[in-house]
Amino acid sequence: MIVVVGLSHRTAPVEVREKLALSADVLPELLARLSARPELTESMFLSTCNRVEIFAAAPHPEGLAAATRAVREVLAQQGGASGDEEMAPYLYERSGQAAVRHIFRVAASLDSMVMGEPQILGQVKDAYDAASAAGTLGSVLGRCVTRAFTVAKRVRTDTQLGAGTVSISSVAVELATRIFGDLADHSVLLLGAGEMAEAAAKSLGKGARHIRVCNRSFDRAATLAGAIGGDAVQWDALADELTRADVVVASTSSRSYVVTHDVVRRAMKERKGRTLLFVDIAVPRNVEPSVHGIDNVYVYNVDDLEQQVALGRKSRQSEAEAAEKIVAAELVEFESWQRGLTVAPVIVALRTRTHDLLLAEVERALSGRLKHLPEADRVALRQVVDGAANKLLHLPTTRLREGASSPDGADLVRSVVHLFDLPEAPVPVAAPAGDADEAPPPDRLPH
Repeated sequence: MIVVVGLSHRTAPVEVREKLALSADVLPELLARLSARPELTESMFLSTCNRVEIFAAAPHPEGLAAATRAVREVLAQQGGASGDEEMAPYLYERSGQAAVRHIFRVAASLDSMVMGEPQILGQVKDAYDAASAAGTLGSVLGRCVTRAFTVAKRVRTDTQLGAGTVSISSVAVELATRIFGDLADHSVLLLGAGEMAEAAAKSLGKGARHIRVCNRSFDRAATLAGAIGGDAVQWDALADELTRADVVVASTSSRSYVVTHDVVRRAMKERKGRTLLFVDIAVPRNVEPSVHGIDNVYVYNVDDLEQQVALGRKSRQSEAEAAEKIVAAELVEFESWQRGLTVAPVIVALRTRTHDLLLAEVERALSGRLKHLPEADRVALRQVVDGAANKLLHLPTTRLREGASSPDGADLVRSVVHLFDLPEAPVPVAAPAGDADEAPPPDRLPH
């Protein structure tokens, strides 16, 4: 009943991904659009620098195709496409077991550009919180995502996948080091003061000669600069800073280009030919692509870092295999739980049908040959029949619950429905995510 539709660094270039990237203030509106679609019962939107995905739940297995179409249409609308066919070359779709496995792998950082990086779990948790606040999560998708948190924690605890791993920010710093050599003789400008900038600052350590932080919020810039022994600069001083810096790591949340062709061209006149390197790890991009065409200016975006990342991915392959086994085991557990969802309404229908038939016979007798019985005896007779029905149904319903979670459980449930002429089992009503019978999501891992 779960579907995933999205695109990632594997299927779409950054210029496509940035069209679908969403800021936090617009997210409730998108979730409301998803919630308004009758083909969907639950939904969640995940947006990072390397992926944009919608997780959703269909009301019943037969509705998976319709749910997938609905999600594709919403994504196309979000990306400004004239129709979902325009986005089709970049999108992938998962449904049922494949969708659940994909969600588990994403949370565990097995599908990340930098395998094992810790930031993705926090990003999935943020998406979960936003969907919960918007009321678009229920018992099925909500349970799946909270289970994905468990998978991610097990992978981090039981494997070395994340040990000594790199982030996109650290790969950016490594690229700058490879180009310039020792950064001790060069100045670095961090454009932005969020999580990505913090990670870059940690990777730089004391390697750079001088680190300056430029951010729209000067207070945030000052906080980060103070933590790394650098200097904070005002946002309107960016043009001047470009004449001083050798390396610029850009990671702001701006929806438009922060560094334009004209600004860099003017800065290069002041630099007298000194090389300027931009590592743009923001999505949407912060640096206008045409900047790369200016003499002695080089621009690398998140997609350009893929080759560097591939070197580290091979060394973690054995740990990735161990992590995949955890995903597989957790997937079996979730599927067992999900199969069990179909049995509850069938048991209710079976009990209702049996009790109604038996009590109808009792009432017929009480209005006929047993009409002479006083009220106390009538009540006693009804109680005896009711108790007998419960005993009669105890073993069948117990075995039905046990069998429903087995691989052929769906066939067992359908057989009971057919044999007792029960109504088609309704889909369980989605309870709010985080019900008492579900474990709350774990605390976000530090990142």
